[in-house]
Amino acid sequence: MTDSAHTMSSGPAAPSASPRRAGIDIRRWLTRLSLITSTVALSACHAALLDPKGPVGQAEKVLLIDSLAIMLAIVVPTIIMCLAVAWWFRASNKKAVHLPDWEFSGRVEMVVWGIPLMTIILLGGVTWIAAHELDPAVPLPSKHEALEVQVVSLDWKWLFIYPKQGVAAVNQLTLPAGVPVHFSITSSSVMNTFFVPELGSMIYSMNGMTTQLNLQADEPGVFHGLSGHYSGEGFADMHFEVHAVPAAEFATWVDSTRTNGRSLDTAEYNELAKQSIAVAPSTYRTVAPDLFQKIVSLELAPGPGPETAHEGATGKPEIKP
Repeated sequence: MTDSAHTMSSGPAAPSASPRRAGIDIRRWLTRLSLITSTVALSACHAALLDPKGPVGQAEKVLLIDSLAIMLAIVVPTIIMCLAVAWWFRASNKKAVHLPDWEFSGRVEMVVWGIPLMTIILLGGVTWIAAHELDPAVPLPSKHEALEVQVVSLDWKWLFIYPKQGVAAVNQLTLPAGVPVHFSITSSSVMNTFFVPELGSMIYSMNGMTTQLNLQADEPGVFHGLSGHYSGEGFADMHFEVHAVPAAEFATWVDSTRTNGRSLDTAEYNELAKQSIAVAPSTYRTVAPDLFQKIVSLELAPGPGPETAHEGATGKPEIKP
């Protein structure tokens, strides 16, 4: 027993981390943390929702900031109180009075229930008023007549029809700056969402029905439009550019579009409705009368979906780019 104990005690000592190795590990974690922080900061460099270019987006920004400020009125004091209570009632503080039999305090109950209740009432009131003022179907006040644009979400592209101008475009939307735009939105296939973050108000497009949306770009610029609702294989490429241009330039664009491209008749629309991915922007010089109404009323059949007659090596339907 003695020899065994002596042998065990005289064995090699357990390895321990060297100070140099610990320093390397700390630097490695600091490097990783800085990379993550930089990535988050860079991803927020262009926050479209906080840089609105229209009256609707501006109103939604104000509502977002006001709601955050109202909620912080509870969140910040609560965090401070939690830290203060933990510090004051620490084991080493002999001045803290401990009441192990304490059960109820009317004043404490009034604070913990009354303040949140008043905050919820205030937040609910602000949201209720703003929700009615920002009703997507309510026309925007303006001295200009609203431009009518009919929007159809396809697989996986966007069709924009200008009924009064008699032209149409795919995956590009041209608007006159400073003029309100009334969108009538539907889907030829599955549910989607129409969203231009810098202009505001994401809204659904649904097959067999029309949703209304009113937006305006206050100044010329190029804005990013997208679908915010997953709709299948080509969803990642279902985006478009919004070109807000001066009124004279918009008129020039309409005249130029009328002299170039193909005609969007029923046969051309049925071909366009087939599934395709990453479709290049294009225009149509004419549009068949009542095409949008025929899509909404299902007089024109919904998108046909994938072509199962042509299958790739994986056995899945091939989608043409």
